[in-house]
Amino acid sequence: MEYTNVMEEPRIEKVVVNIGAGKSGEKLVNAETLLERLTTRKPVRTISRSRVPAWGLKKGDPIGCKVTLRGGVAEDFIKKCFITVDNEIKARNFDDEGNLSFGIREYIDFPKMKYDPDIGIFGMDVTMTLQRPGYRIKKRRIRKKKVPLSKRITREESIEFIKKKFKVDVVKE
Repeated sequence: MEYTNVMEEPRIEKVVVNIGAGKSGEKLVNAETLLERLTTRKPVRTISRSRVPAWGLKKGDPIGCKVTLRGGVAEDFIKKCFITVDNEIKARNFDDEGNLSFGIREYIDFPKMKYDPDIGIFGMDVTMTLQRPGYRIKKRRIRKKKVPLSKRITREESIEFIKKKFKVDVVKE
């Protein structure tokens, strides 16, 4: 898409990488070390919101970890993620707001990553949020406003952005 104004061009706001370990303990610690190796950032633990007795889960238990990446680090990491999925993303992975979410089955699919028996095998979810400059009006403290529909990123726009910037094929199922 051709943009006449620089403020109309989409950009990557953040990339969130999440590993759901399912329970706390050694498995969660291994997931945290893996995320730290992949992203060179310290992960934050995610906790359960509800109680599920069938899974042995209590409200407030740590069950996973996540890392939020921004700027150039996010862009470099997302390039590696696209390599792991063979530069092919399904169109259903995009939502109506223009965000992209997909999963990576095993961390050994990343370039230059080898299997570590101490860690085991983990998959992860990758979520990329796109926005235009000017979305600050939604998050600022004083005089918050809604972002007008004409200024939001559509699904088609985000698909074109990903195709052009990262040279990724978007497959229509």
